[in-house]
Amino acid sequence: MSRASSHALKHPPVKAPSKPAGAPPDFPELAVAIDRERRRGRGTQSNVSGRYEAEARIAFDDGWQSLEELPPFKTSVSLDTSRKVIARNDSPDIGFDRSINPYRGCEHGCVYCFARPTHAYLGMSPGLDFESKLLAKSDAPQLLEKELAAENYEPRMIAIGTNTDPYQPVERDHKIMRGILEVLERASHPVGIVTKSALVVRDIDILSRMAKRNLAKVAISVTTLDARLARTMEPRASTPPRRLEALRRLSEAGIPATVMVAPVIPALNDSEIERILDAAAHAGAKEASYVLLRLPLEVRDLFREWLMANYPDRYRHVFTLIRDMRGGRDYDSQWGTRMKGTGPMAWMIGRRFEIACEKLGLNKRRSRLTTDHFVRPKRSGQQLSLF
Repeated sequence: MSRASSHALKHPPVKAPSKPAGAPPDFPELAVAIDRERRRGRGTQSNVSGRYEAEARIAFDDGWQSLEELPPFKTSVSLDTSRKVIARNDSPDIGFDRSINPYRGCEHGCVYCFARPTHAYLGMSPGLDFESKLLAKSDAPQLLEKELAAENYEPRMIAIGTNTDPYQPVERDHKIMRGILEVLERASHPVGIVTKSALVVRDIDILSRMAKRNLAKVAISVTTLDARLARTMEPRASTPPRRLEALRRLSEAGIPATVMVAPVIPALNDSEIERILDAAAHAGAKEASYVLLRLPLEVRDLFREWLMANYPDRYRHVFTLIRDMRGGRDYDSQWGTRMKGTGPMAWMIGRRFEIACEKLGLNKRRSRLTTDHFVRPKRSGQQLSLF
C-alpha cells in the first residue's frame, strides 16, 4: 500500500490527475478515489470537499513515503444540537408537509442517496464523510414532545426516513427512533416510516398498537433482488431477503406495508421492477410506489465515479437513458416530474409498474392515517385540567 500526503488547495474543486482508464469523453475529471482498503464496506469512491469550503483537500502518493499510512474510514457519531426536530416543507409533489430525521448522514452508504449534498452544509464531504461522520439527535424524543405540546400545533402525519434512514445501523445502540415512536404513541399522532432496514421489526410492538388505530404505516425500499448489486450499491443496508422478511412480519402484525422500488436506475435495476413487486406482494405488501433515480448536485459525480468503477460497460447507456428522461440533462428538479421523469422511457417504466401492480392486486386500497385520536402532551409545569 502506498503512503500518502495531504495537501490543501484553493477552490475550484480539485481535479484528478487523469480520468479512469477507458472513460468516455464526457466523463468528468473527478476527485481522486480513496484507496480500496480505507473505504472497504463503503458506497462511494472518494471524499471530495464540500462545495462551501474555502479549501479542498486531497490525499495522494508524493513518492517520499514521509507519512504513515492513513487509517480506514470508521463510523463516528457526534451530537446534533438542533433546537427543533420537526422539519417543514411546502413541496407540492410529496404527500407530507413535515418530517423528522433522527440522524444526519447515513451509514447505509447508498451511492445514489439524494440526501448526500446536505453534508456540505455541515462542512463535510457528501462522499465518504456522509457515510462515516454521523450526527445523532439524541434529544429528539424530548424536542418532539415539546413541539407537539405547543398550543398552535396542528397534527398531520409526520414522515420519518424521507432524508436519511432512521433505522441505519447506529440506531441499534442509540434507539432514538424508538424514543420518537414512544412519544408519538402517547400522543396518538400519525406517522409514516420509510426505511431499507430490517431493524424496523424491532419496533413492531409499538407500530402494531398504533396501526390498530390507523396511526402508523411503513414503507420498505427494495432496490434490487441481486445480492451483488445490493452489496455494491447499498453496502451497509439490509440484504434484499431481509427486507422482504421485514415486509412479511410487518404485514402479519397488521401494519400497513408498502414496497418502494426506489430508485429505478435505467439499464441497472429497471429490469427487476416486476420481480421486486411480485416478491413484495407475496411477502404481504398491499401498496407500492417507485421513484426514478435523482442526481442532484454532488450526487451526480459520486454516482458517475461509482458506475465507472463497478459497471464501466454500462456507463454510456445508463447516462444516455437518464438524460432521455430528464429533458437532456443529468437531473431535472422540476416539481411534478423530478420523481418520475419525462419522455418515452419514463412513460414505459411507469406503465410497466402500473401493469404489474394491477396484476398483483397492489394499490387497490390506500391506507389512510387519522389525526382524530391526537392528545396534546402536557407541557412541563402545566397545570392539569380539573374536568
